[in-house]
Amino acid sequence: MRIAILDPAHGISGDMTLGALLDLGLDADWLRALPAALGLEGVTVRIADVTRGAIACKKVDFDIPPQPHGRHLRHIAAIVEGSAAPEAVKRAAMDAFTQLTDVEAAIHGTTREKVHLHEVGAVDAILDVVGAIWGLQQLGVEAVYSTPVTLGDGFVEAAHGRMAVPAPATLRLVEGLAVRPGPEGAGELTTPTGAVLVRVLSKGPPPATYTPRKSGYGAGTRDPAGRANAVRIILADVEAPDGAIETLAMLACDIDDLGGEFVAGAAESLRDAGALDVTLVQTVMKKGRPGVRVEVLCAEADADRLETLLLTESSSIGVRRMPVRRRSLARRELSVDVDGHAIRLKEVTLPDGSLRVKPEWEDVQRAARAAGRSPLEIAERARRAAETRHL
Repeated sequence: MRIAILDPAHGISGDMTLGALLDLGLDADWLRALPAALGLEGVTVRIADVTRGAIACKKVDFDIPPQPHGRHLRHIAAIVEGSAAPEAVKRAAMDAFTQLTDVEAAIHGTTREKVHLHEVGAVDAILDVVGAIWGLQQLGVEAVYSTPVTLGDGFVEAAHGRMAVPAPATLRLVEGLAVRPGPEGAGELTTPTGAVLVRVLSKGPPPATYTPRKSGYGAGTRDPAGRANAVRIILADVEAPDGAIETLAMLACDIDDLGGEFVAGAAESLRDAGALDVTLVQTVMKKGRPGVRVEVLCAEADADRLETLLLTESSSIGVRRMPVRRRSLARRELSVDVDGHAIRLKEVTLPDGSLRVKPEWEDVQRAARAAGRSPLEIAERARRAAETRHL
């Protein structure tokens, strides 16, 4: 399995992350086309080869024309959702922007709806976040990990005046992550955008063993003496054994006073927020009342956030939480062509070493409508096309 290890020993920002991905082999033309793919007209991308601390790095800058206004979360959501990015990229990007917005709202004592990113900064953040998440997918990365984040030292000039490093938003975003201060006099090394990328992408510390394949360096703007102002990203392979067992969290609550459409809406919100699975089970509650049990499977790191969402989106007044162990089969995604339509499939390796594939329903349905054929026929042809790859 291909993984990426973020190594922010000298800090991390959005543009530094993009530079490191380019150094790893991300297509530069793909990045240059990203503003147009997001509907951000007039933005140009500059890519340069620079050195930081005598290390060769890639440097990314965006030239952004004057913008008409600051952007609220709903404006950013419209840009992200209207793009051609894969659904998983859209979900992760909106998770990042929602967390950024909620942190700013809490710091300034206002609401999510009133927070906005200022003109140029909003465009820059959109390109950094979507570009980093989508770029990792372009490189075939299936999981991301991170070493401790170096925050910096001293003070930074912000829109609201001089602030101690780490800035309030950065400090909120690294809560629960492994960090270290300094070095002395370094200034701001980790920005809020860099911090939220680590928070959204990283599954935690790197695996105990892995096989490095390539490393890339993305440069920051400053070039201090005696220190490489750059983030390093390592591409590596890890074994993904059949039947791998992981510890997850299970959240559950029983509801008997909420309409079905609201229960379904809560389940969809939980899925969009990163739940691994959401199951609705019919049950019988006190005095024989019919009800529904909501069961949410999630990573332990997401449990607090999803528990709060479950209590907010439903009428439940209590949520049970328990650790669960899940055995998952080794899997990968592939794509085949059926009558000129790309069909994605999920391929899993069974315990006996045999393979099983399942086409993605949305792709099958779209191809079937376009070709005037049944979904069953399209799905079967996609399976056969996948099987020929192994002959």
